[in-house]
Amino acid sequence: MKRPRLPFPGRPSEPVDAAQNDPAAKAALLWHIEAPAGRPPLRARAFAWLGRLGLSGRLFLLTVAFVVLAEILIYVPAVATYRLSRLSDRVAAARVAALVLNAAPEGQVPEETARRLLMGVGARAIAVRVGDTWRYLTDGPAPTAVAETVDLRERGLTGSVGGAFRTLFLPTEAPIRAIGPGQDGFDAVEVLLDEGPLRAALADFSLRLLVACLIIAVLAAGLVFFVLQRAIVRPVVRLARDIAAFADDPERTDRVERSSGRTDEIGQAENALARMQVALGGELRQRRRLAELGLSVSKINHELRNLLTTAQLLGDRLESVSDPLVQRVAPRLVETLDRAIRFCEATLAYGRATEPNPQRRMVALAPLLEELTDLADLMPAAQLRVETRAAPDLEIDVDPEQLLRALTNLVRNAVQAHAAAKTVDGTVLIEGIRNGPPGAGSVTVLVTDNGPGVPERAKVNLFAAFQGSTRAGGTGLGLAIASELVRLNGGTLCLDETAGGARFRIVIPDRAAGAKAA
Repeated sequence: MKRPRLPFPGRPSEPVDAAQNDPAAKAALLWHIEAPAGRPPLRARAFAWLGRLGLSGRLFLLTVAFVVLAEILIYVPAVATYRLSRLSDRVAAARVAALVLNAAPEGQVPEETARRLLMGVGARAIAVRVGDTWRYLTDGPAPTAVAETVDLRERGLTGSVGGAFRTLFLPTEAPIRAIGPGQDGFDAVEVLLDEGPLRAALADFSLRLLVACLIIAVLAAGLVFFVLQRAIVRPVVRLARDIAAFADDPERTDRVERSSGRTDEIGQAENALARMQVALGGELRQRRRLAELGLSVSKINHELRNLLTTAQLLGDRLESVSDPLVQRVAPRLVETLDRAIRFCEATLAYGRATEPNPQRRMVALAPLLEELTDLADLMPAAQLRVETRAAPDLEIDVDPEQLLRALTNLVRNAVQAHAAAKTVDGTVLIEGIRNGPPGAGSVTVLVTDNGPGVPERAKVNLFAAFQGSTRAGGTGLGLAIASELVRLNGGTLCLDETAGGARFRIVIPDRAAGAKAA
């Protein structure tokens, strides 16, 4: 149903610039303003300042911000509702005055009575609509413009909030027009109200509400901060302090974090930290003792090598003695001393060695394998041959020097195994096979021999230093070093199950495929 035209004029529209009057827009502009030369932007300085506050300070700011936000969500609608309530009270008072106007003969009210009625309502003018007829109760000429029109029959929160804060902060001399439903014989009531008394009442209510909200905000923020500080921040700070102390001296047992008995995530972190401190502290103490023992063994080994070298010189002199017993024992003695000296030198070399980080790149595999064919000359009496099979265009993503060292150890072991077993027609075959496309696959290198194979007792600790020797007099360092070099290049080294002989398998994935798998 179309509403009839209201008698009082509406507020004229005024163009405004949103960027000038919107505080949020101003803040956004200031936030992105570039700082002068030599100074970081405002946003960077703000983040740096927040970073220096620490966990407690940032938690306090967040608590205050959230509580203030909650209070704003309460404060703003309350102010708007209070303003509407005041306007509704004035309209209700105007209805009472309208009864007098409606009961007056021909709608005429004496001036003194009209003045008292308007003073009691607190209005400049009252208009009553009865059907299509308007009756007015005024004390002087009606104003030509109003500051705002508030239709209490259609209440909207957005307009109410805007009107309330306009009344508080942008007062005008023009009155406010309030429209309300009628009753007892008239259809609608309009009131023109001075904004001054309404603004004073609204300011008083707003101040009292603001003080109450601030008190509630301070109490709520303090309580929330206290609870979070005791329940979360302090345990986290204690955990961080214990972790830092453990990092400074991980072997001390008196700094082990004691569980607080909590069952939440912080309690689980405390228990995990305590287990880690106990386990890692014990492991570090054991490794320190092993390192000290290894240093002592290295010193002893060095002196023992010098003594064995002197004994070897004396053994060489025994070979010139013509006594038959000496001639029979001397070669065995010299051979035993040689093995002991080689073992001492290998132990010292392994203890000093530290493998550098690999410099991986795509290199052709066939030329690398060709360099290994000369290793058959290590044991010329064995009459064996080293063969290679690799496509000319096959490339492998590896440090070529480290791969060549690993393959040299494998081929040398195979050659020495053939020589020790005195095999006939011995062969060591080195093959290169590409698996998948370049950059997304891997390359497999197989080292196969038809020798005596690997003893079962050696397979348990095959790639462990000083434990995986497959022949008498060996140190077991060749396979350990080869496994370490392959592992540094992101690959794996293993022994395949074969019916005869031995076959070692090296798999080097391309770096793109390895990163995707990881």
